[in-house]
Amino acid sequence: MKKIFCVMMAGVLFASCGNDILDSAPSDRYTEATFWTTEANANMGLTGCYNMLRAEGVFGGTATPLWEETATPNAYNYDNSGGWNVIAAGTQTGSNSGIVTSRWAHAYEGIGRCNTLLAKIGGVPMDEKLKDRMKAEATFLRALYYALLEMYYGGVPLILDQPDPVTQASLPRNTREEIVAQVLKDLDAAAAVLPLKYTGANIGRATKGAALALKARVLLFEASPLINTTGDKNKWKLAADAAKAVMDLPGTGYDLFGDYRSLFLPANDNSIESVFDVQFTAPTQGSSYDLIGRQYNTNAPVQDIVYAYQMKDGLPQAQSPYYDPAKPYDNRDPRMYATIVYPGDQFQGELVTPSRFVVTGYGTKKYTIYDKEANPNNLTGGRSEINYMVIRFADVLLMYAEAQNEVLAVPDDNVREAVNRVRRRAKMPEIEAGKTQDQMRAVIRQERRIELAFEGFYYTDIRRWKIAETVNKGPILTWDNKPIMTRTFDPKRDYWWPIPDVQRDRNPNLGKNPGY
Repeated sequence: MKKIFCVMMAGVLFASCGNDILDSAPSDRYTEATFWTTEANANMGLTGCYNMLRAEGVFGGTATPLWEETATPNAYNYDNSGGWNVIAAGTQTGSNSGIVTSRWAHAYEGIGRCNTLLAKIGGVPMDEKLKDRMKAEATFLRALYYALLEMYYGGVPLILDQPDPVTQASLPRNTREEIVAQVLKDLDAAAAVLPLKYTGANIGRATKGAALALKARVLLFEASPLINTTGDKNKWKLAADAAKAVMDLPGTGYDLFGDYRSLFLPANDNSIESVFDVQFTAPTQGSSYDLIGRQYNTNAPVQDIVYAYQMKDGLPQAQSPYYDPAKPYDNRDPRMYATIVYPGDQFQGELVTPSRFVVTGYGTKKYTIYDKEANPNNLTGGRSEINYMVIRFADVLLMYAEAQNEVLAVPDDNVREAVNRVRRRAKMPEIEAGKTQDQMRAVIRQERRIELAFEGFYYTDIRRWKIAETVNKGPILTWDNKPIMTRTFDPKRDYWWPIPDVQRDRNPNLGKNPGY
């Protein structure tokens, strides 16, 4: 699939040409009429739908998912790369954050490509079963792009037809509920057609499991305190059932990969833990994850996340006999050593001093090829080939545990086992029986923070839990507890992003989100 993604014909999906005075077709490029005529071209069209996953506003660019972590209590982005630090500071507007502008534009570009394929592929002479599968892939991708829009901006225009600037330029926003309903409809339709798995060059395409797992993520957002203000347990049950459907899928091979650190290395791309990845390949379709982790440090861990890692006995440092203030990094959850570089650590064959990562004293090794040993591969921008896991099986287990815990008055063994599967892989003590629902909720939230640290999910987690106003304000600290900046979070506006000014200038009917 990595090779498939490299074959992208620029502008091929939307190429058009006006008739000249002789009414002759151009011979040096495709038109819409001449492009959608062969199976090979239809495949290129679908490649274009996937290609937008690597756009800056989605999961690509230099390091968009890595920078998303810097809008949380986990990390700091010293130069506002991608526009994430103004979001962390609570000062974002419709024009001062690159990601606020690009996410809208790139998600809609992806939607436009998917809509074009869905509108045009019906007339392409090709195997009908393959055509149905390709339509299901495009439908899944459209749902993914719309899910990004509704989870960050709320209501947006719902467009299901191929791009038409005349009829679509002034559309008002649909409600967020209408967008969610379409996303779920698309995911159900895709799941009914998509295969359980692929082999060979097709590995990496959307599967039934990917559609069901994205459905679980969307439903979990709907069930959360940010949206589900009445605490409707049925919403939690729908989310739990969707996650369980992924766990119970036969023939997928989904499981936890044996080694947590190695999971995030290119040699283990598309592993048994991968449910849906963005496929990166260098030099034409790479990211810059390695460069960010090794050198630029624009996703620098801060003291709060280091303190959040439990000791090896499963207790917080304030309660554990293993904690030694003179050796604060000893005896921690092994996932900390697989994720964070700290003063006194070994990194790239050298002892780490606080000046090695001067921003906070900490560096990030997850999603890089760099670790304790010296590594001569000083990868530059665009040369990283590690896939980005949009959904992995550990996340599915934790989504199930979170939703099922809210369904039940008392957590059952299934809730604990889903969490304990993740903790056993990490070589951490299992969660024992006897916890209340509130206690188990705290356990699951802690586990999500640690297991998924520096993967770009915690920002949405603290928003949907409606705790960002508490945890994402105040000073953030370096390794030696020196404040870098003081963050603010306005609960009346900051749970949602502003509609980009450039879009509102083009279409005044979009309006504004509250507080902007």
